[in-house]
Amino acid sequence: MTSPNKDQLEARLHYPLGDTLPAPGGTLEVAPGVKWIRMALPFALDHINLWLLRDTLEGVHGWTVVDCCIARDEAKAQWEQIFATGLDGLPVLRVIVTHMHPDHMGLAQWLCERWNCRLWISATDYHSARLASQSTTGFGGEGAAGFFQAHGMTDTDALEKIRGRASYYPSMVPGVPRGFQRLMDGQTVTIGGHAWRCISGYGHAPEHIALYNEALQVLISGDMVLPRISTNVSVYDMEPESDPLALFLDSLERYLPLPAATLVLPSHGKPFTGLHERIRQLQDHHAERLDEVLAACTKAPHSAWDMIPVLFHRPLDLHQSTFAMGESVAHLHRLWFAGQLRRERDTEGIWKFRAR
Repeated sequence: MTSPNKDQLEARLHYPLGDTLPAPGGTLEVAPGVKWIRMALPFALDHINLWLLRDTLEGVHGWTVVDCCIARDEAKAQWEQIFATGLDGLPVLRVIVTHMHPDHMGLAQWLCERWNCRLWISATDYHSARLASQSTTGFGGEGAAGFFQAHGMTDTDALEKIRGRASYYPSMVPGVPRGFQRLMDGQTVTIGGHAWRCISGYGHAPEHIALYNEALQVLISGDMVLPRISTNVSVYDMEPESDPLALFLDSLERYLPLPAATLVLPSHGKPFTGLHERIRQLQDHHAERLDEVLAACTKAPHSAWDMIPVLFHRPLDLHQSTFAMGESVAHLHRLWFAGQLRRERDTEGIWKFRAR
């Protein structure tokens, strides 16, 4: 039986706004007191969704910003347009960042300094961002190159380019605010008179925070639940024996108690309903990938690099290949931790995985 393709799966979701998008430099209201901003990214994943929440903090009326975009002049210019026309003459009162990845964290320091306000984020992601902004970890440099090489990437040109990406994270997150307000799982943040409950998620980022508003039945899902693409789940060089896919799949279960009518505001793609259906799709997707990995490793030992064409059925550039390598290791590790694969180094020092 042939698995449904992305278009068929997406057709099972509902997009209340259809194909309507916010204008560049503008906002679009998606729920009472909730505005949608869409900013361009210079990658294959070419946009990020950001959110404005009408707020009152310590008696001052204004807005809470959720996520920031990478640090680039184009994004700053777009923010300035929004400040001028989209805030009803009110200030930004705080900045919430769902997790530490550059497209979410990049302009946090600039926004906090611009409005003299506080960053709100999980402690784990705050400290991870501080570390990465000072010395890239997991995204490039010698450590990442050595990790990928140990998992089968032997192309010397590609490895050299990865070594040269030591400033990859700082180039998009040049600084992190010196102080922050901690967000934790189960915590309730009152924003504009509404209670937004924090739901932590793992596997994609160290301690991702999604926000759920029961009164509005709105979930700001960050990167944990996306409508069309599957969230990147990777093993990185600084935690080389981790099992992030198990963490991610466990985290998805936390969204199942939310109502079926929940409006999901994702970081990429369009606002949608069909949360439970999308979670099932993501669970099925990873189950199918794991079956494919196990089948391949039953026939012969495979490295993570060997598994990339099994997991990704399209050409990948170097940027995409680094993410694909992390995902490949993550799927191999899930089966290794489950006892279905064993691993051993070959004569060239490359980790190979075979079925038990």
